[in-house]
Amino acid sequence: MSGYDDHDSGHMSASVKSSATRRADAQRNRERILEAARELVREPGELKLNAVAKACGIGQGTLYRHFPTREDLLAEVYRREVEELVAEAPRLLAAHRPLDALAAWFDRVAAYARVKRDVFAAIEAATWRDLAAHSLGPIGEAVELLLAAGRSSGSVRPDAEARDVIVLISWLSRLDDTELDARGPRLLSILVNGLRTPSGAGGRNADGSLP
Repeated sequence: MSGYDDHDSGHMSASVKSSATRRADAQRNRERILEAARELVREPGELKLNAVAKACGIGQGTLYRHFPTREDLLAEVYRREVEELVAEAPRLLAAHRPLDALAAWFDRVAAYARVKRDVFAAIEAATWRDLAAHSLGPIGEAVELLLAAGRSSGSVRPDAEARDVIVLISWLSRLDDTELDARGPRLLSILVNGLRTPSGAGGRNADGSLP
């Protein structure tokens, strides 16, 4: 016997389900808050937490339970963007040849650069310096993963280092949307071609893939 009668067991089961539902609701709210903040930070002017709450359709109290300050929220928006960028590297390598994966990852870097630019412009210098310092390691590891695969396949020049790539892509977050849209794809394509081994140098195929 369990030591509990059916009545007590039923109450426990309902309590567990209720707790799980609350956790799931809280996680959904958190995701909605982060997505709304990611979009709103691109708009002119200072990001207002009440605007984020309104965009999510939640109360300000709910938002403050997740993110007590504006900087807490924006820092998490940036951290999430870094996590997604880093996680994309192995996924792309699993689906594409190394140089194609690198080119596709650079496309994702352009979206990351927009978020980085907007978040860093909205938070205190000390905060963005800390965020930048802690993101360099994971991003560098993702770059090295892609470069190592390319070096192994012979498609990436053997002397290419992750730090080279990070230095070269850092300028993306300094461009406004108009220039990023106009120049970003071409400049990233130039970067990819610069990373090729000399024997594999050349442009994209007609369908946009890399040879």
